[in-house]
Amino acid sequence: MQGSKLFVGNLSFSVNAQQLTELFAQYGEVKQVNIVEGKGFGFVEMANPEEAQKAKDALTGTEFQGRGLRIDEARPPQKRQRRDFRRF
Repeated sequence: MQGSKLFVGNLSFSVNAQQLTELFAQYGEVKQVNIVEGKGFGFVEMANPEEAQKAKDALTGTEFQGRGLRIDEARPPQKRQRRDFRRF
């Protein structure tokens, strides 16, 4: 794993940052948690790539609050292309 930031998908909409922090802290130091509200996913940044890999390996597919977690290495944000809707 290259980075230390993880994408965490298939979250219950009731999950909060504290709960994710506690879950991931079992595998190392959690630096930051960001949940995208109303979307069912979020991001967890671990202290280093080794801890991120350890958490990913341990938690992928496990059930958390009734849903199976999907965890991948987070990709860097991509620049959005501007769409031109003008008609000629």
